Amino acid sequence: MIKPLLFGLLFLTASWSFGKDAPPNIVLILSDDQSWTDYGFMGHEHIETPHLDRLAERSAVFRRGYVPTALCRPSLMTLATGRYTHEHMISGNDPSPKLTNGKKSGPEYDKLREILIANVDRLPTIGRMLGEKGYLSHQSGKWWEGSFQRGGFTHGMTRGFPKPGGRHGDDGLKIGREGMKPVFDFIDHSIAEEKPFYVWYAPFLPHTPHNPPKELFDKYRAKVDSDFVARYYAMCEWFDQTCGELIDYVDEKGLTENTLFVYVCDNGWIQSVDNGKYAPRSKQSPNEGGTRQPIMYSWPGVIEPGDRGNQLASSIDIVPTMLAAAGAEIPEELPGLNLLPILKSGEDTPRDTVLGEGFAHDIANVHKPEDSLLYRWVVQGEWKLLLTYDGEVNRYAWSHPRTEKRPQLYNLLEDPHENKNLAADNPEVVAKLAKIIREWWPVTERKVLETWE
Repeated sequence: MIKPLLFGLLFLTASWSFGKDAPPNIVLILSDDQSWTDYGFMGHEHIETPHLDRLAERSAVFRRGYVPTALCRPSLMTLATGRYTHEHMISGNDPSPKLTNGKKSGPEYDKLREILIANVDRLPTIGRMLGEKGYLSHQSGKWWEGSFQRGGFTHGMTRGFPKPGGRHGDDGLKIGREGMKPVFDFIDHSIAEEKPFYVWYAPFLPHTPHNPPKELFDKYRAKVDSDFVARYYAMCEWFDQTCGELIDYVDEKGLTENTLFVYVCDNGWIQSVDNGKYAPRSKQSPNEGGTRQPIMYSWPGVIEPGDRGNQLASSIDIVPTMLAAAGAEIPEELPGLNLLPILKSGEDTPRDTVLGEGFAHDIANVHKPEDSLLYRWVVQGEWKLLLTYDGEVNRYAWSHPRTEKRPQLYNLLEDPHENKNLAADNPEVVAKLAKIIREWWPVTERKVLETWE
């Protein structure tokens, strides 16, 4: 009789500690390299994501969500700080080999890595800001900026640079692929401490290596002709299964009613049918295949669920919205919007414009991100304007060939895959949107490759 009694007392304690009057727990779920189309709730023909579909049913779903930068590290840094890439200064994944004599280790490389990681020290991070409100926080999965402690997390898995394997996650990359126990243990610890918690769940899924469980590969191999595509599809469902485990665990602990779930992916991925790489106009690209992502917010009884249709959203809004939910102060300099009031009311979002920037994978100048600037873009209503710049490229030039140097204007509601450039027929729209880009971040030392006249 003792164990059932203790369990009952623990449950009552958890329910009291995380009741409606307490700050909500916050769970940020981050997919890694997945296209905006590749979910059941987004209408994919083959990919099944039943757990995320159920989360979508109880969420405010922004189908026209975006990430400002279509590359892992800068995109994740935006989610850690609430800043655009040109503000947090981490524009690419690695220092350019030209700066380190082609080496990925050694004194030159280590010095540049440390300069980049130091950017997380100078900026308030979501972990530190929530910590000031009494939150415990846990990092798992992708994390590029040194150890989890450097990001302001109280708990975590990544040892980080300069430890061995510390480039982008080391032990943290095991989460999901090798089970969920570290996250579950952290949730249990937070309950025992009677503290609200923040979970950064950023598994290395569906990211390469595409090595899904055999039963999932066999399932999709029966549906498509390409083994490469089948493996990627299977990875998407494998990722969904791990999300289901996390969502169910929070539910089993009786915490769902006071937990804010936020979902987004770091950048897009269109699987090549011929090899294990991503296809053009996806990862690293400023096109919809690289930057568009569904964004979801779920908090039962607080956030009004529903499909937000053609309303725009950006991952730049996630940090201020989470801070508002926690009752934390939102730094005035954050560029994003606090969406919590409109999420509660179900009213339309005030965001009518989304801005983004694309940089080379390799950082040409760790002190000046514009040296690697390749693209800037803006979405307003049905229109998207994409401008191409002369920033320096080292490796991965094939990912951003910049063959179209003229301004590119697309009507996304009629042409969501950006097949027809309408710039020449709509000079007034080009001028209006180009002005928005210039005023957002004035760039004086980089050249637009070709202007339309």
